[in-house]
Amino acid sequence: MALGRARRVLIAGGGIGGLAAALALQRAGLEPVVFERAEALRDGGAGLHIWTNGVLALDCLGVAGQVLRTAPAQQVAHFSTHRGEVLGAWPVGDFVERYGAPTIAVERSVLHGVLREALHGSPVRTGAHVSGFEQDEDGVTVRFADGGSERGDLLIGADGIHGTVRDALFGPARNRYSGYIAWRGRSPLQHPDIPPGTFNAMFGPGTRFTYYDVAPGLVHWMSVANGPAGGRDAPGVREMLLRRHRGWGGPVADILAATPEEDIIRGDVEGRSPERRWGQGRVTLLGDAAHPITFNIGQGACQALEDALVLAEHLEHAGDPIAALRRYERERRARTAPLQRIAWRIGRMGAVRNPLLIRAREAFMRKNWNTKAFAAAEKGQVAYGTRWAPARRPAPAPAATVD
Repeated sequence: MALGRARRVLIAGGGIGGLAAALALQRAGLEPVVFERAEALRDGGAGLHIWTNGVLALDCLGVAGQVLRTAPAQQVAHFSTHRGEVLGAWPVGDFVERYGAPTIAVERSVLHGVLREALHGSPVRTGAHVSGFEQDEDGVTVRFADGGSERGDLLIGADGIHGTVRDALFGPARNRYSGYIAWRGRSPLQHPDIPPGTFNAMFGPGTRFTYYDVAPGLVHWMSVANGPAGGRDAPGVREMLLRRHRGWGGPVADILAATPEEDIIRGDVEGRSPERRWGQGRVTLLGDAAHPITFNIGQGACQALEDALVLAEHLEHAGDPIAALRRYERERRARTAPLQRIAWRIGRMGAVRNPLLIRAREAFMRKNWNTKAFAAAEKGQVAYGTRWAPARRPAPAPAATVD
């Protein structure tokens, strides 16, 4: 087999993960090319929650400063009942002192645009639907739906939970429907109960509502409810959501009322059990294509950013790129598999409807959400970002409790 340092890396998918991978590989001296099936780069999808580990990854990519110009730094992550009763409060603003970077919320379009602008000279080709590939001892040939093809040294599948590259490697994915649906929206709103750096996740019977500001005067929200997959909304979805959340505490009704109906997006929430293999030969996966993590812990985009950096680290000086891909996969599987499982379990806890189970959930959260849960999440999720922090700070002590 002809081996040598990889140069041209083909990336299927122009989302956050694909663009971050291209930027990391470019900075490592490789030549990435991104192929996006849509006719224009996708930058919708409302907001993203980026924990400090993700911000440290953005800093390593050289783009954190641009993102932080508009993205509010969060101070306290609040968790409450739908009645407005506090279940827990996590002082995430303290992460700046401990790690040197904040936890933020940002519009997906802002992060997407910053990553695209940073890709100086690396092509991003839209309208390029990857339909398959063949690999041999010298490289990979990607085939497109329009009959064209491209040749490279490696192929990275960053084309999402329903990605073509993963299915071509291993057969149809065994994705799982969570049993609940997420409605997302963006509300142009100034509100006295939504100061800069707000985050609040509210738990009700079989439904949840989360909101946070993503820019001055702009709030991202998500309403989650149990239901069958595959449904579509009739006109009047905003009124339906207002009815669902009637009587909820805080600014929920004001947020929904200020949201243009055309900005409301509906999506079935899917996940997948951790898989033992991500790649084969000169092909590997990244982001949701490899490890779809439900939104419940806010780590989906963060893990795609981490993937990008770790992949570039393994490939930068690798004389054997195939072995480097397998090392990347082993490292990242160990990191992401527990997060997939934790996010799925939290989602099931949030979906309960039985009054007895709801009371048990609230009692559990009041007892544990300020101590064990937050300390474990900081150690297991956030502190990982120290591998990219300038001083490589040691893991911190557990976060202080906030009443």
